[in-house]
Amino acid sequence: MTTAPTPRNPAAAPDTPLDPAVARTLARHPRPAGGDPLRRVDKPVFSLTGMVINNQQAPVQQLATKRKPSWLKAKVPGGPGYNRLKQIMDEHSLFTVCQEAGCPNMGECWARGVATIMILGDTCTRACGFCNVKTGRPKPVDRDEPRRVAESLALMGLKHVVVTSVNRDELPDGGAGIWAETIIRSKEACPGMSIEVLIPDFEGNWGALQMVIDAAPHIINHNIECVRRMYPAVRPSAKFDRSLELLRRVKEQGGVAKTGIMVGIGERDEEVLELMDQLVEATAKHTGPKPNDPCDILTIGQYLQPTRNHLPIDRWVTPEQFDMYRDEGVKRGLKVVESGPMVRSSYHADMQADALSGIEGERAQNEAAGVAQPGVERVRQLIEERERRP
Repeated sequence: MTTAPTPRNPAAAPDTPLDPAVARTLARHPRPAGGDPLRRVDKPVFSLTGMVINNQQAPVQQLATKRKPSWLKAKVPGGPGYNRLKQIMDEHSLFTVCQEAGCPNMGECWARGVATIMILGDTCTRACGFCNVKTGRPKPVDRDEPRRVAESLALMGLKHVVVTSVNRDELPDGGAGIWAETIIRSKEACPGMSIEVLIPDFEGNWGALQMVIDAAPHIINHNIECVRRMYPAVRPSAKFDRSLELLRRVKEQGGVAKTGIMVGIGERDEEVLELMDQLVEATAKHTGPKPNDPCDILTIGQYLQPTRNHLPIDRWVTPEQFDMYRDEGVKRGLKVVESGPMVRSSYHADMQADALSGIEGERAQNEAAGVAQPGVERVRQLIEERERRP
């Protein structure tokens, strides 16, 4: 049995081994953060190499991570609920953004039966400066994945699930077909379970977005991630206005729209408030079922540098500042603002679905009709029936 060689700095001397921590980082993120390994939307504005990590010269230089303040503490994952979900996900080869992104709330959410599933593989075609998901050229699309996800969700018996994915910019529809099929199969397999989707921007392919909207998830989430000024560093392959337009289209068709940002990555408080104004103004420009109704939900959390190969933390935002963001967001017309140091996109997602979507009415109808959460065999029957349809 042979072992893979230790990744080495290409510019370092042949006999100079890398620090183990640096080797692990470079193995996971072989390219400097902040660029798209497959393509770029625009010509790079500036290089992030000197800001993030110098892995092109010897010796390797790193930025020291800042000590976390006392209010940033997460419980170690564990407990029966957490262990049960982990076993099911491992058995069915499901990827979760909870694990891939190192979410600090994973223990809390899994313990109460709320999970975030990641479809379309674990390799992203973009390389955002903040994200800990692997980047590179993904494997071919797994056409059987929607069936496995639906079957596994029935096993879990969840009240609410969040489904997200990596960017698949190499696909003509950005993976929207798999998205739509996953939503439809999961709704059929798990009546009474609310479904939130955290989707990419599909590179502005509005036909692809329409496939997701037509599948009718209970909440459609697309994260803006940061203020407009920070996009060249944080989201070099995305466009601020394109993300706003995606959310506007969701509202135009009567959907529940949600977005999220992180703070402490270089923005200032006044820019966060300006972003709220831009979000409300842009997403309210429609004549849908509720004319001029803006984006419903905004989540705001502290940026945590996942590895030394990512953008550094600029500041620790205090709990008092997060409270201010919440108050200001509600004043501007946002229905729900989850704002706190440990808040992430999926935090309290089940409560948001209960409050803003039609899931409670669906559950009442199912109960009146005697429809219960089906078992695994019934799920397989539903899937087989669907596959036989023309």
